[in-house]
Amino acid sequence: MDLSSVPLLRDMDSVKAVKQVYIDSLLQLSAVSPILTSEEEEQYASDLDKLYSKHPNVLIQIAKGAYQLRIEMREQNGSNNGSQALQSPATEFERMQECHSFLDRFYMSRIGIRVLAGQYLALRQQHLNPYTDNPNNDYLGIICKHTSPHEIVLHAAEDAAWMCQRHFGEAPEVMVSGNIDLTFAYIPAHLHYILLELIKNAMRATMEKHFASDGDDYSDIDDVPPINVVIADSLENEDVVIKISDEGGGIPRSNMRHIWSYLFTTASPSVQEKLTSLDDDNTGDDEAVQDHSIHSPLAGLGYGLPISRSYARYFGGDLSIMSMEGYGTDCFLHLKRLGDSREPLPV
Repeated sequence: MDLSSVPLLRDMDSVKAVKQVYIDSLLQLSAVSPILTSEEEEQYASDLDKLYSKHPNVLIQIAKGAYQLRIEMREQNGSNNGSQALQSPATEFERMQECHSFLDRFYMSRIGIRVLAGQYLALRQQHLNPYTDNPNNDYLGIICKHTSPHEIVLHAAEDAAWMCQRHFGEAPEVMVSGNIDLTFAYIPAHLHYILLELIKNAMRATMEKHFASDGDDYSDIDDVPPINVVIADSLENEDVVIKISDEGGGIPRSNMRHIWSYLFTTASPSVQEKLTSLDDDNTGDDEAVQDHSIHSPLAGLGYGLPISRSYARYFGGDLSIMSMEGYGTDCFLHLKRLGDSREPLPV
């Protein structure tokens, strides 16, 4: 119903396709009879697993709808700047705000659905194969009881560096400090998604500012400042806080109000068009999002930051960004330890 009523986006072909995917899934699940035997439960799990695997392309499909909307708004405004879609008359602005609210609700609900389904399937697999990929019993389904932010920062930095090196030939160093021995209960895939997005953004900005090129002649990588990551936590802290700082020149003040928009991106139109032409089978989110992210350009469809914030907020955390134009940007990721907050169900 939400997909049918959202203004502007509901007429996009990709959004119509997403609506049909959800209708088909609802009809299939609502037809399931009460499960009374282990055989019926096994069949249900098999059907749910197929649905779970069918839905990853939803994220890219909705992003395609936002891209198509940007194109239409740009054509209507007679401008080549995609951000012009956010500069409409009052009535149009209200419709855009409604569109943004819908996307926030949609992605938050989607995270909740996939957490429930993913947790059930993972717990079931662990029950059937208790020693597979879980020798220390650190995992309860998709939740790791001893998630290490330091380890995930290192993995995300490695993935971001691979993307950055592919684009620039080099990548800034990532320096990690603070409470590197910290562990707490969390979903590692969610944290990796957020940190990869923040670190690759920091690397891109840093390289574009400091790694100037003249044809094939690049400046010395030693002159490029590092990305600094600080992990802060103590028993008295309300949150686990991770700060990602760069010296990439910061964000213009006029763009700060757009950074959480699904309809704004600094990527070139050619990059956006290339991403929206990807086959659905080659894209994904959640546990598969890592593969999609590292094989995408450093800047893409513009949904990385707002979805990262949704992942943080799902467990009661948050994501905020402070910028000093001409110098750099600080990102503050606040994380709640699992069990400290309720699911923020959108209404």
